[in-house]
Order: sequence, then structure tokens, then C-alpha cells
Amino acid sequence: MAQHLAVEVHGAGDPVILVHGLGGTSNVFTPQVGALSRFFQCVRFDLPGSGRSAITDDVSISGFVDAVVAVLDSRGIERAHVVGHSLGTVVCQHLAIRQPERVRSLSLIGPLHAPPEAARPALRDRAAKARADGMVGIADAVVQGGTSADTKANRPEVAAFVREILMRQDPEGYARTCEALAAAEPADVARIACPTLLITGDEDGTAPPPAVRALASKIPGSNLRILDRCGHWTTFERPAAVNEALVNFLFSVA
Repeated sequence: MAQHLAVEVHGAGDPVILVHGLGGTSNVFTPQVGALSRFFQCVRFDLPGSGRSAITDDVSISGFVDAVVAVLDSRGIERAHVVGHSLGTVVCQHLAIRQPERVRSLSLIGPLHAPPEAARPALRDRAAKARADGMVGIADAVVQGGTSADTKANRPEVAAFVREILMRQDPEGYARTCEALAAAEPADVARIACPTLLITGDEDGTAPPPAVRALASKIPGSNLRILDRCGHWTTFERPAAVNEALVNFLFSVA
């Protein structure tokens, strides 16, 4: 599978694999790669159906876990620090349960356990909208609802970049990813045995602090950071704070 995925590698050292979310690409982690690649080997890729990676037959949470494993295997990586954003955090949780020997630590940014039942029909509706109308309306809605008031007012370049990432998604690939998230089942996170960091924003409507606190309470020994004036596009909206938290955490468990 790995040969069909767009993969980039930066730096040397202990491996860190980065898994983006719905509507994202590996570029979601560009603000982090500059800092992390000074100390670690950063491996980032576009999930099947997103960005520069082709749509595969199995666009699902299980298929995404398989894609992470394929990337690790293609690089000869036995064990890695695993970082996810949004949908990517669901993938990372399932990876940590399915193949715990491959996961040295988990960093979950804007984390979800699984979509609330009320959100699942909306995700399927969004898939239908992508197929029918393309990505423009979805991109505008994601920027409006997914970024903080401070970002929209004072960081218009961040809002523009989020919009551009969404606009460039293949509508069918995006639709299938929406459906994969809509069908996602929660991982049995009480079984996660590796060190775990959770980061979310105080204005993150997708991963709101109460829900992330509840998730953290189920993961033994996990740590939680809540960032001020930050929405769901955490890595862009508060890059310095995310980098500080990640570097400190990874060095503490290295």
C-alpha cells in the first residue's frame, strides 16, 4: 500500500509518524516538522483519498490503520512515536490497541474518541454535499466553524491556508473519508499502555475541552493541555504552543 501514498521524511533520530485528519494533508504538520526534525525523524503522509494519495478500495478507519503500518514497514520502522490530528487521532488510538508494540507514545491533537451519534448523519450529509457540489461551500463552513475568533480576526493567513487545503481535496476522496469517520467505532482506550499527550483548543467545537477531558480520564496516565484562543486547526492556530508541548513530551518519553 505504501507505494500508493504520498510520504515525506525529514530529519534523523527516533521516528515520529504524523497522521492528519479529515480534510487535511501531511502539510497540517508543517509547523511542527521544522521543530521536531531537529531531533527526530519525522515521517508524514497523506491518508488514502486525501491530498496527493490515491483513493483505495478500503477508505475506513481500519484501512487508515493499515496505511500507517504500511508506511512504518516501508521505512523499516519497528516502533515510533505516533502523532495524530482530529480523525488521525482516532486512527492512532486504534493503532495503539491493535499493534501496541509499534507505538512508543501517542500525541493526540484535537482528539476524538469517536463522533457523537448526533454528528454521524451530518458527516454523511457532508459526504453527499461534496459529491454534489464540490468543496467550496464545505471549505468555507470548516473555516468558519473550525477556527477560533482570534484566528479569524488576527490570523487571516491561517484561515486562508485551511480553506486552500479543503479546496484542493478530491471531492470523492473527501466524501469517503467523511463516511469512514461517520462509521468509526471508539477504541478501547483503557487498554492504551504507552505515554499519551492530549492537546485541544479552548474554542475547539469538534474536540471541546469537556469531551477531551473525558477521553483523557479513560487513558491511563495521560496528560492534557488546553490552548487559549484556539480552534480545531490546532497545529496552525497555536504552532509554538503545540511545538513546545510536543518536544517536551517526546523528550520526556524518549
